Amino acid sequence: MTVNWHRQILGQLEFYWDFHLRPRLEGLTDDEYFWEPVDGCWSLRPGDDGALELEQVYPDPVPPPVTTIAWRMTHISRDVLGIRARAFFGPHDGLEDAHMFDKRLWPEPLPATAADAIAVLERSYAHWHDGVAALTDEAFDAPLGPKAGHYSGDSMGALVLHLNREVMAHGAEIALLRDLYRDRF
Repeated sequence: MTVNWHRQILGQLEFYWDFHLRPRLEGLTDDEYFWEPVDGCWSLRPGDDGALELEQVYPDPVPPPVTTIAWRMTHISRDVLGIRARAFFGPHDGLEDAHMFDKRLWPEPLPATAADAIAVLERSYAHWHDGVAALTDEAFDAPLGPKAGHYSGDSMGALVLHLNREVMAHGAEIALLRDLYRDRF
């Protein structure tokens, strides 16, 4: 029996999105989106120009701070799925040299409301999903190349597996934060 890993791995992401993450976002409010359950949370905050920025430093502090739903949703939609979808599947007009971590591939403002965050996440998921679904099995197994930086020798399949883990881990954190918010009193 031959297993089509391309379809199996894509199916894993589809199942998680359709039955776990996306349904758990129903009814998300702006207050909940920005709720900080403890002091020192990382979130989205206005930068010097007034635009929202994702709080983070490299390397991550040990232990890393608790993050808000806004932080997690933005990380998934922009950093995990969005920038990588644009790096590998376009559009990247004028940024053909951009790699899969290049924030120039995401020039849009970060979402300031829960509804906007859900819409951005849906678009990023669809872009990544549709790009992966359109790959041939050979392209799924092929090395990523220069757009992957020091991961250039890894296969697209390995990247998809990694991003599936990222979406599932951060999605579970979002679900837990929603549970804690609901039962905070």
